[in-house]
Amino acid sequence: MDMLKTLWATVRQGKIELLESAELPEGTRVLVTLLADDEAEFWLQASQTSLDAVWDNAEDDVYAQLLQK
Repeated sequence: MDMLKTLWATVRQGKIELLESAELPEGTRVLVTLLADDEAEFWLQASQTSLDAVWDNAEDDVYAQLLQK
């Protein structure tokens, strides 16, 4: 795995369970950041807002037009 990736997870019976599937090779090192319950929703919304700003913007339309030429 060559890139830094954030995966959401919860703790169930003392074990960390990912909320999405991911192929992690045995022995993969991970960094776990604990979020207070009242902060989790904030970070989810902040992440979505950041993604929307990157992927959903009119500035990229210029590049799409150039590619069509």
